[in-house]
Amino acid sequence: MVGREFFEKLENEKLGTYAAMNSSSRGRRYPEQEHAFRTAYQRDRDRIIHSTAFRRLEYKTQVFVNHEGDHYRTRLTHSLEAAQIARTVARALQLNEDLTEALTLAHDLGHTPFGHSGEDTMNQLMQEHGGFEHNIQALRIVDLLEERYPDFQGLNLTFETREGIVKHSSGWAQRASEEFQDGMEPALEAQLVDLADEIAYTNHDLEDGLSSQILSLVALRDIELWKEHFNLEERSVEDPRIPIRIAIRGIINTLTTDLIGQTGANLRRHAIHSLEDVRRHKGRIVALTSSTEEKKNKLQAFLFKNLYRNHRVVRMAEKARRVVRDLFGAYTSNPLQLPPHIGQRIPDEGLERVVCDYIAGMTDRFALDEHSKLFDPHQRV
Repeated sequence: MVGREFFEKLENEKLGTYAAMNSSSRGRRYPEQEHAFRTAYQRDRDRIIHSTAFRRLEYKTQVFVNHEGDHYRTRLTHSLEAAQIARTVARALQLNEDLTEALTLAHDLGHTPFGHSGEDTMNQLMQEHGGFEHNIQALRIVDLLEERYPDFQGLNLTFETREGIVKHSSGWAQRASEEFQDGMEPALEAQLVDLADEIAYTNHDLEDGLSSQILSLVALRDIELWKEHFNLEERSVEDPRIPIRIAIRGIINTLTTDLIGQTGANLRRHAIHSLEDVRRHKGRIVALTSSTEEKKNKLQAFLFKNLYRNHRVVRMAEKARRVVRDLFGAYTSNPLQLPPHIGQRIPDEGLERVVCDYIAGMTDRFALDEHSKLFDPHQRV
């Protein structure tokens, strides 16, 4: 039988010297006794998985609202798929897989219902009250809004996980609180989350777009990454979905392999030998090669034009904006419509922020149900 100390020792022996080790973690905001068998980052990952916010991702939009179909990605399935890509990269680069997985599973916790349209609308509504950004909201969830322990609010995650939630995306310096304004880059485990996320959603939005028949194979024929991996004639099968899935898998593999190779080259070129070297280096170390980055950007531009701006997706997005605006207006105009356990937070945190937290935590279907209860006179409240 082996315990936590064994795994910490194994990390120190097997991981890269630039990895984030459990043994050197800056710890938790509220001191806790260490677990006999699980390391600190394992516990962070498990706490995220067991959180209410994580379960709600099952019914939060990726591109297609949940009732559009059972097989389209949700925020939950996307987070799981991104985590597997991130773990592959972390293992190849000798990084801490548990911290990587914790951060990737947490990276969408702060999203509102209805995807980016919901977030954009909430940010507009909150402009005079501190704004809204999903990474900051994710930190608010794990620090404050989750209620699972008697001695403290939130999940009491380690500093490294909390920092990575805020800093994994570019532009973090403009939104991070004073606690994280140290001028340092996050650990490599956090840096790779953004690109693992991009690889996952780009390819899976592509597959869902083809499944929905919003995208066509003909339209994709000039996209370089697609041409490199799709060949219907050579892969003739009865099920036309198989060649598409082979191509998607090939693109994911190409991007992931390139990411590992270029990041390894960056570590050598910049003489990165420690976590301190990572933190003090100006700019991101985790990156794709410029040629592959260009190909990825062209595929993303194609999706933006042909999928995210398709009239069906735009209609869903506009409907979502109306629902979020209506809910926000209803609750702020008469807070007595809020559930009592939500309303009791208003004196300490302010009306608009409490309403924002409540709506942001909703699933798509709960938000639609609430909207019906508040605005449809025939619905029971």
